Amino acid sequence: MYNNLAMSSKNIIKNYQLIPPIITKLRQENKKIVLTQGTFDMIHIGHGRYFTKAKSYGDVLFVGVDSDKKVKARKGPDRPVVPEDERLEMVKYLNSVDYAVLKPLETRKWQLIKLIKPDVLIATARTYTATQIKQLEKICGQVVVLSPQATTSTSAKLRRLQIGFAKNFSHILTTRIIKTVDELVLELKKQTQTA
Repeated sequence: MYNNLAMSSKNIIKNYQLIPPIITKLRQENKKIVLTQGTFDMIHIGHGRYFTKAKSYGDVLFVGVDSDKKVKARKGPDRPVVPEDERLEMVKYLNSVDYAVLKPLETRKWQLIKLIKPDVLIATARTYTATQIKQLEKICGQVVVLSPQATTSTSAKLRRLQIGFAKNFSHILTTRIIKTVDELVLELKKQTQTA
């Protein structure tokens, strides 16, 4: 078990200072570098398909993974569901991903993009505006916008779980309240009859 963990952490980067030598080496080897970024909470089939499609645009795929603090700031106090270390490791376990990079809350806008200067930046339609894409094309060789690779997102799945829990909780609570009220009414009737 520990050997697998050690192997999987080999290409997990938590310090941006480690990136430039890697990029230099890849450029010397004439590798085409691809970058994508996101939260990747509760990895699902859409993420796997997305990474596979992203990797098809080059030789080496870097995946920027938002830190827990960054996710909380963007998506609220209940997210992420899966902590950053596990998300990094899960992303790296996917065959198409070569490097998983932690993106701290305090990093400047597009810092990882500027550091890697990928040949291809992969994004989703909701990630950047048309104006931002034009700005990013000055940093990257190309910006490719992919459509969703699955019918539901992690956020949608979490909403369904919350709705299901709320319905079940409501049903159980209502049933128990009615039962308790019925029992109290019976007890009061008995006390009234014996008094």
